[in-house]
Amino acid sequence: MSIFNILRAAKVFKTSGKIFTQIEGYSSYVKYAEHKSLEKIRNIGISAHIDSGKTTLTERILYYTGRIDAMHEVKGKDNVGAVMDSMELERQRGITIQSAATYTIWKEHNINIIDTPGHVDFTVEVERALRVLDGAILVLCAVGGVQSQTLTVNRQMKRYNVPCLAFINKLDRLAANPERVLKQMRSKLNHNAAFIHLPIGLEKDCEGILDLIEERAIYFDGEYGQTMRYDEIPQDRRTEVKERKHELIEHLSNVDEKLGELFLEEKTPTVSDIKQAVRRTVIKRSFTPVLLGTALKNKGVQPLLDAVLDYLPNPGEVENIAILNEKKDGGGETIVLDPARDGTKPFVGLAFKLEVSKFGQLTYLRCYQGILRRGELIYNARTGRKVKISRLVRMHSNNMEEVSEVYAGDIFALFGVDCASGDTFVNDNKLQLSLESIHVPDPVVSMSIKPKNNKDRDNFSKAVARFTKEDPTFQFRYDPDNKETLVSGMGELHLEIYAQRMEREYNCPVELGKPKVAFRETLMSACDFDYLHKKQSGGAGQYARVSGIIEPLPPQQNTVLEFSDETIGTNVPKQFIPGVERGFLDSCQKGFLSGHKVSGIKFRLHDGAHHIVDSSELAFFLAAKGAVKDVFEEGAWQILEPIMYVEVVLPDEFHGAIIGQLNKRGGIVTGTEGAEGWTTIYAEVPLNNMFGYAGELRSMTQGKGEFSMEYSRYSPCLPDVQEQLIRKYQEEMGLLPDQKKKKN
Repeated sequence: MSIFNILRAAKVFKTSGKIFTQIEGYSSYVKYAEHKSLEKIRNIGISAHIDSGKTTLTERILYYTGRIDAMHEVKGKDNVGAVMDSMELERQRGITIQSAATYTIWKEHNINIIDTPGHVDFTVEVERALRVLDGAILVLCAVGGVQSQTLTVNRQMKRYNVPCLAFINKLDRLAANPERVLKQMRSKLNHNAAFIHLPIGLEKDCEGILDLIEERAIYFDGEYGQTMRYDEIPQDRRTEVKERKHELIEHLSNVDEKLGELFLEEKTPTVSDIKQAVRRTVIKRSFTPVLLGTALKNKGVQPLLDAVLDYLPNPGEVENIAILNEKKDGGGETIVLDPARDGTKPFVGLAFKLEVSKFGQLTYLRCYQGILRRGELIYNARTGRKVKISRLVRMHSNNMEEVSEVYAGDIFALFGVDCASGDTFVNDNKLQLSLESIHVPDPVVSMSIKPKNNKDRDNFSKAVARFTKEDPTFQFRYDPDNKETLVSGMGELHLEIYAQRMEREYNCPVELGKPKVAFRETLMSACDFDYLHKKQSGGAGQYARVSGIIEPLPPQQNTVLEFSDETIGTNVPKQFIPGVERGFLDSCQKGFLSGHKVSGIKFRLHDGAHHIVDSSELAFFLAAKGAVKDVFEEGAWQILEPIMYVEVVLPDEFHGAIIGQLNKRGGIVTGTEGAEGWTTIYAEVPLNNMFGYAGELRSMTQGKGEFSMEYSRYSPCLPDVQEQLIRKYQEEMGLLPDQKKKKN
């Protein structure tokens, strides 16, 4: 490229100093925009339990690869925060809320990285990241070891068949014990894992690491550990290194045929033999190499980057399957996508994340096949809509860098694409392809929500529309029973974060509260009625008489209302029957015991009377309402409550405590089953007793327990609950004896 073209592209100004700055920026842009061959690409995610050091590790990776000029801490004193925590709320709280994508270069390899949240409330961010990645780094704390979210992340990796490296971080912490963490990986995660590094000192004495494969010591010099110095293994550690290397080869030999043959023949494998065996077994997910370091103290990060290149697969080594001509029942022919970067195959991409920015909707995609160029047309395989690509960008946290084309294996973003998370895009409208969708867990916590000020309703609607589109686990609905709006999510923190974002980003403060349970009222035994509605005030009056019986429906039908016209003759003319039915249904909208809906009863109209002049549909409507009111006063009524079918998954050691807790909440355990150290408890629990259960379950099971619930049936509530509901309703209506006295 001529100097003229470089200067023109760099938007040069008159000052010579500015010219060189712009040229420098342009060369950096060219460096990162350059497309590498398939073998030189890695798509990785960094996943772990909350506070294991994922974001700090990503910050170090970006610094050592030259992507950023200075490192900042997650909760830094300089108030800058980590690059990947771009949201102000993330920097204030010191936690990752949204997954963030970036890309960098290490030893001529292009590495796409997605930093994911650790908190269980934002688990969907991990789900969609792992869906599109070829490999992952599982970060474990040297003190905490295998924790609750580690187990969840491990299950997610298994679901999407993602190979991983384990990185035991925080060797500098007091009570760091990588040996214990390795044992937990083998026992709790069922990984065939072995060290490929050993620490040179722990806690404040952590100086570096010992590489078992290369048999050398690695020290990290310089102010930020940027210079790696290799040395011989200290004399007093050589025996330990030999033993650990032998253990590594044993674990590999059990799952790799080639190394197994060398092991049986008692031949000494070379460094290359061991590395190739590690790579083969990692890609097959039959072995997990365990690396060590401390990201905060700048030790062990560069060897981890080398391991990513050496052991994790490139996009061409991962089999990605699409379904051709998918049917409604889920069937269809499966085909393997070709990740070759020669452009001979049609483009296939998956939208895995949506984000609304100031420029419009930003859609993150992974290209699985073919090439996509700016200006081309693509089609949404689900809806058939076509979109012209006006801008192609690659993301570096919240910064966008324009590119003109993307290839198979790339992660990129588009603007102005109206789609849902999990949609497949193709550039050939005749190609009826769909990629496996992203698993979205069901929300477990619901709360009522409303804006504090009525004038903010427009902003409230915009915020809800945006957040529900971005996050499929954040759901919003109106409950007509209780006349309140409800939001559902993965936990109380999840909903609290969205409430804070509404206030910060949309200037719309909201109130979150416990939602009301949709109780019902029903009749316990059949009751006759005979009601006359008569009103005369000069001119045309009102006259209607209805008689019959109101009876309860069987328990399995206690959520419905039935009306039956059993009249014979013309005492109640047929044109007035709809008025009777409407009067009955209208009365059931609000019961007399607690103000909740009436259900599970049948209105049987046997007879009545009418007046040739004064009868009308309105008169019979009012007569039916009066009949229901009479039955309420004379009959025996009770309140029904929703019973939920609850499924709790937890480690075996907490089995007794959780069953006791479910009994305390009025639950009935209907069954249990266990497998591989985990127990599933099935129970039926009143919904009114389930509030706050998510937090309680996590605290009682050290964060390892998960539960899901769905509606089962309505059942009579306990007498004390019924009494509380009636008293509360009477207080609200001013019907208590002491309230009446005050009025008088």
